Amino acid sequence: MEEISFGTDGWRGLIADDYTFDNLARVTKALADYLNSPGRENLRVYKELNVPFRPADEGVIIGYDGRFLSEKFALFVGKILIEEGIPAKVTERMVPTPALAWSTDEYDHSAGVMITASHNPPDYNGFKVKLESGASAPPEVTDEIENRLPDAPPAVDQGVEVERIAVSDCYIDSLLEIIDEERLTKNPVFGVVDSMYGSAQGFISEILSRFGVPSVDVRAEFNPGFKGVRPEPLEEYLDPLKEEILKQSADRDELIMGVVTDGDGDRVSAVAEDGSFIDAHRTYALLMKYLVETRGWTGSAVKNFPLTDMIFKIGDKHDRDVIETPVGFKFIAEKMIVGDVLIGGEESGGIGLKNHIPDRDGILCSLLLLEMVGDSGLPPSKLVEELLDEYGGHYYRRNDAHFEARKEIVKEAENDPPTEVGGFPVKKVETTDGVKLRFDDGWLLIRASGTEPLLRLYCEMDDPAKVDRVLAGAEDYASKLAGEN
Repeated sequence: MEEISFGTDGWRGLIADDYTFDNLARVTKALADYLNSPGRENLRVYKELNVPFRPADEGVIIGYDGRFLSEKFALFVGKILIEEGIPAKVTERMVPTPALAWSTDEYDHSAGVMITASHNPPDYNGFKVKLESGASAPPEVTDEIENRLPDAPPAVDQGVEVERIAVSDCYIDSLLEIIDEERLTKNPVFGVVDSMYGSAQGFISEILSRFGVPSVDVRAEFNPGFKGVRPEPLEEYLDPLKEEILKQSADRDELIMGVVTDGDGDRVSAVAEDGSFIDAHRTYALLMKYLVETRGWTGSAVKNFPLTDMIFKIGDKHDRDVIETPVGFKFIAEKMIVGDVLIGGEESGGIGLKNHIPDRDGILCSLLLLEMVGDSGLPPSKLVEELLDEYGGHYYRRNDAHFEARKEIVKEAENDPPTEVGGFPVKKVETTDGVKLRFDDGWLLIRASGTEPLLRLYCEMDDPAKVDRVLAGAEDYASKLAGEN
């Protein structure tokens, strides 16, 4: 049978290749065996992280996105769990992952499963596991599941009925309690909301309408193939959003901001009124600054290894601890569960906030970004300008280069790091996750993707031209290690 392994957030594979009903049955059987295993309550997540232990008979809630066959996959998972003696319910419709995570905790389930490949290309699907708290399952749990994978799929009684459960309205109500209506409506705001054909479609505009805030939706129809575009909130995929923003800016007097979520709604980025992209680094920094300075929220900040150094500077100014973790929101979630964490996030746009679930929520973050604009009375481009004026130039880009030998390249860079890249001397090497090479003017991170044959090259410098030089040098360096030059 094909190898199945959990990456930074769940198991993912190509539909009809390794992501098949047979392999999905094997993974689900392994999950059931894990949930039914004696002594599960003695795992670290329950003993040290204070996750509320719930026995298997509390059941599993299953959500799904809008990808090809996702609903059928979700119902199939439910049938297997029921056959294994575990109650299971499937959401009444496709939902964003944050709604599934929130419901896992709110309805006291023993676990949650989300059928999604998140931001991956449309020919992928996946299987995310959520703990009782709604947090992503950490390695100790996914290792337990992997260790129980059967060699053959279990038999499935297709006649088993799976109960459906409505979660969307209650999840929306939970967000309404967090958003500050007075701040959101302090100045007229217009939202341009791009869900990239993902399962968050309709949620943000519904909540804005409750507050009387006008908005328009972009790419908010059911389209399992995402019209051939990878549903990841990166600038190269956001032309439809930019076009709509510029159109609205020409016709309206309100402050305008575009917000975008990924295929399953747990990532976020934004676009300013002038069509300029606000990447995940600046999005996180703006949210942290707003929540600390305006909303007065307490707590530390948690960032993953590739996220901007601006977070350290904001933490220093406001005397907030900043904790750095490896890539994977499960590591951030652990910090959110056990400590007073204001905000935790990743360079990929996954951001989680206190007073909610210990997981990413692109919908909540989008709403708070719009609230920030409404409260400030300033266009988003001006808010970004003020951020950079205060904390200095921080320019970032990530290049994904196709290398089958991506892991070997990273290992070689760790064992024998280069002395310079793109003409910039390496001053320090850090290996929290991948290999980060620090220069006087910024840094480069070399890291292997956990789900695709891609070498991820992350770079932040104090000037955009320097980013170009470093990334070009990094690709040349990687090619040489791979024997291509």
